[in-house]
Amino acid sequence: MRWLATAALTLISALPVTMSLAQADTFKFTAIPDEDESRLVERFDKVADYLEEKLGVDVEYVPVKSYSAAVSAFRNDQIQMAWFGGLTGVQARQMVPGSVAIAQGVEDAAFRSYFIARRDLKLAGDAAEPLDALPDSLEGHSFTFGAKTSTSGRLMPEYYLREQFQQAPDALFSRIGFSGDHSRTIALVAAGTYDVGAVNFAVWEAAVKDGKVDPSKVQVLWQTPAYPDYQWTIRGDADSHFGADFTAHVTTALLDMKDPDLLESFPRSGFIPASNDDYAPIKTVGEQLGLLR
Repeated sequence: MRWLATAALTLISALPVTMSLAQADTFKFTAIPDEDESRLVERFDKVADYLEEKLGVDVEYVPVKSYSAAVSAFRNDQIQMAWFGGLTGVQARQMVPGSVAIAQGVEDAAFRSYFIARRDLKLAGDAAEPLDALPDSLEGHSFTFGAKTSTSGRLMPEYYLREQFQQAPDALFSRIGFSGDHSRTIALVAAGTYDVGAVNFAVWEAAVKDGKVDPSKVQVLWQTPAYPDYQWTIRGDADSHFGADFTAHVTTALLDMKDPDLLESFPRSGFIPASNDDYAPIKTVGEQLGLLR
């Protein structure tokens, strides 16, 4: 039987050196659940197929139920990359030293939140277009954020509310809530469950385009100044796990994503380089509001 063992060892030694155990692993990624789960699965399964073709490794999209679950999965190495919002990206990179933001949407360098309300409340008077500032008439109404750690659905809206009204949201509004995602925020405001809400501008515009919201009934009261938001963040140990320059290869694949169908599902017009330093403003605001330790 010794000759069998010798033959097996000879065969193994003859395999290409690139056939490492690391390369046999599956590269897994997730995304913060910022809208309807079925839409996310449809979107990111296509992204997984694209990355698998470009990287030459098995790639799997792993759905999660909450923003915090996305961060936890990244911290625990259950996934190695994520499409995070600004705040969740900062949280994840703090938990996994060496992790880096590698790409963001063209629109993410100057992202915005919309404050929306039912038109029949006339919170903006007779104005047909968004106002130049949040109206004083907001006070005393009910209000819903998105997820508790959403950059565009909570962090930056709360920052601008505090800046203008000099009080916390629970003092400004009669009732506040957290819808969990932008799609639900739009639905709750449209249904009258809440008078006002804060949403990601891209989700709002996609909902209008898809006929999922009637802008003659729900209006944009105000849009925030620009801030950095969504980005792809990869773990700092990706290269040691999947091979030298793996992070660079992933970055190139994301920046080279040109298929209009793939990009429309985000929706983004393309991806551009990103770095951890781009999100310093988000880190500062997160610390001011007590959302970062």
